Parts: sequence; C-alpha cells; structure tokens
Amino acid sequence: MGKAIVLNDANFDATINSDKPVLVDFWAEWCGPCKMIGPVVEELAGDYEGKAVIGKLNVDENPSVTARYGIRSIPTLLVFKAGQIVDKQVGAVPKSVLAQKLEAQVA
Repeated sequence: MGKAIVLNDANFDATINSDKPVLVDFWAEWCGPCKMIGPVVEELAGDYEGKAVIGKLNVDENPSVTARYGIRSIPTLLVFKAGQIVDKQVGAVPKSVLAQKLEAQVA
C-alpha cells in the first residue's frame, strides 16, 4: 500500500516536478487539525498509488519551502502539476474534497 512521502527542503523541488500530480500536506506536530487530516492523506497515498504523488512537509523542520509558498495556516494542502500550484486547500476537509482535487488533475 502506498505511503505519503516525507518531504523536506532538500527533496521538495524534485518531488513536485513529477509527471504525476503531487499533493503536499503542510503540517506540524502541534497542530490539532493536522492530526485529523494526516490519516486521510495516508489513505489517499494508497488510493492514488501510481497515479499521483502524495507528500507531507513538516513546516517547523522546513522553513525554506514553507516561506516560499507563504504557508501561514496549517494544515494547508497544495496540489502541483509539473511543478506549478494548480489547487489549494486550507484547513481540514473530508477525504472526498481532496480526492476531487486530485481526480481533476489525474485525467
């Protein structure tokens, strides 16, 4: 079963420049809503294995990427296609909402 990739300042750019859509969950240990959406992100990694790349980036440990994308509220989930942001979700949402955002890019 697929698992979300742990992203960091070093591997972020290479990961988002995938030929597949990439969903990135910006999160932190101390963030309650992040803990709610974490399992959903892991489920999506399994559901979209081979079709999309699912990653998680800890904002406290990776200030460079966090600052570059102006992440102020977490959880923030960004969807990238060919390295460009194509969709954004701030706050915890049901799995179906995130799946829809990915589905729009997978086609």
